[in-house]
Parts: sequence; structure tokens; C-alpha cells
Amino acid sequence: MFLNPWTNKSTQTYLDKIEKVKEILSDCDAIVIGAGAGLSAAAGFEYSGKRFDTYFADFKQKYKIQDMYSGGFYPFESLEEYWAYWSRYIWINRYMDAPKDVYETLLSLVKDKDYFVLTTNVDHCFQKAGFDKKRLFYTQGDYGLFQCMTPCHNETYENKDLILEMVSKQKDMKIPTELIPKCPHCGKPMTMNLRCDNSFVEDEGWYKASQRYADFIRTRKNLKIFFLELGVGFNTPAIIKYPFMQMTMRNPNATYVCINQQNILCPKEIQSQSICMQEDIYKVIQDLK
Repeated sequence: MFLNPWTNKSTQTYLDKIEKVKEILSDCDAIVIGAGAGLSAAAGFEYSGKRFDTYFADFKQKYKIQDMYSGGFYPFESLEEYWAYWSRYIWINRYMDAPKDVYETLLSLVKDKDYFVLTTNVDHCFQKAGFDKKRLFYTQGDYGLFQCMTPCHNETYENKDLILEMVSKQKDMKIPTELIPKCPHCGKPMTMNLRCDNSFVEDEGWYKASQRYADFIRTRKNLKIFFLELGVGFNTPAIIKYPFMQMTMRNPNATYVCINQQNILCPKEIQSQSICMQEDIYKVIQDLK
């Protein structure tokens, strides 16, 4: 894809970069935001440390689980225990508000621009902050949706009421058996609508969002596009990072801006069109405002 070595070198100061990004933001025709886990982490959605200890101390003590993410793969003893863990997980990461107003501040920067959001995050923070639903594409699913684990059909189901009931009625790290979600078609257990293998359900809403994103890119490909990458690592670079770099390279009017506390390398082919900032995303967004 890119022939030359990647680089993160720059002679610009932090303030130089902030002023340049402000200029690009003001002058661009369209903005494409690519958001990864680092953006929600900047908003306070940490999956380890104090936040994990607050909500999962019992699971930590029993199973020596050290963070929410790894706990999601633990082979629990029963579905009752599995859903006790996951209902808490979903409740605090999907239905609770983020501790910091990162998403709201980001919206204030782009709300009057022609924008679209592509994200691998599954915590619904963009919609909760007020971003236009028709300008969002959640590629990897949503904590707020269930699907059949098989799956026997391509539908998803909102889970807020049942998750709240699981959280409120669990006891001794188990939910009541009657609350275990079952597929309304085949009767098998439900699971979260998260892309972890080839059983992930891409429902009608997913395909419509995918088409809206494709149409946005197609109809603006030669304009002054601002590709703003926030908190994207190298776990799934083919979804956001590499496509943003490729589209920047093909469009001399485009600018690629990467903000992250790590993973800020960019190819030399687009270095003159790029700004990379190894900084706290919350601080940068506040300074841009």
C-alpha cells in the first residue's frame, strides 16, 4: 500500500498543530471522523483500574479477572453468571453517561459542517451526545443490541429494559434464570451484537448506515476533506486507519489528522498532508474549541 517507511517526526510545536487543525476545520468542505476505543477512553470509559474495581470487585476476587475486556471472554460457570457480568458491563458502558464531555465538545466543533462518523466503538456515545444518527456508521455493533447467538436470522433487538432488570435483580453474581434472553425464533440463547466472529449480525440498520457512509465518501471524494482519526489503534486498522490514509493519498485536497496517545505513525507519502498529535484527545478537543 505505502512504499516508504512510516514516520512520526515533526518540527511543529503543539500550538502550531492546534492552529493548523483549526484552519483546516474552518476551511474544509467535509469532515470524516474515524473513532476508536481511545476516544471513549479519553471520555472516561476506562475498562480497568478504579472503574473496574467499583463495579466488578466480586468477579475480580472470585476469578482474578483484572479488567472488563478480558472478563468478557471468561468461561463463566452458567448463563446466569455470564449475564450477571455482562448486564453490568453493558449498563455502565452503554447506558451510563461518559464522565467527560469529549463527545459533546467534538459535536460542537463539527455540527455546522458536512460531517460523517465511522467508528469501531460500540458504546453509543455519539448518539447520546447528539450526533445525527444518519451520519453515523457503527461498524462493529452496539452494546445496546441483542442477536441470536447462532444466528438463525438477521435481526437485532434493543436490550435496555432487560439489562436494567438483570442489573437490579442479580444476586450472588447471578441473574434469575427466567431473565436469560432467548431468541424469539429458535429459542436458543441470545448474545450481544458485537463483531467477534462470523456470527455477527449485520441487520437492516447496519446495511443502511454502510450505504450512507459509502455515498458520503463517493460524492465528496475530490473535495477538501478533513479525515480526523481519534483514538484508533492497530487492532483493526483496515476499517479506519488504512482507508483514511489511502483516501488522503488519492486526494491532494484532503488532510489526514491523527490524534492519539499512541499509534500516531503515518506514511511518508502523505506526510505533507498530515498532522499527527501524540496527545490526550480530551485536551486537544478542548483546545480546538
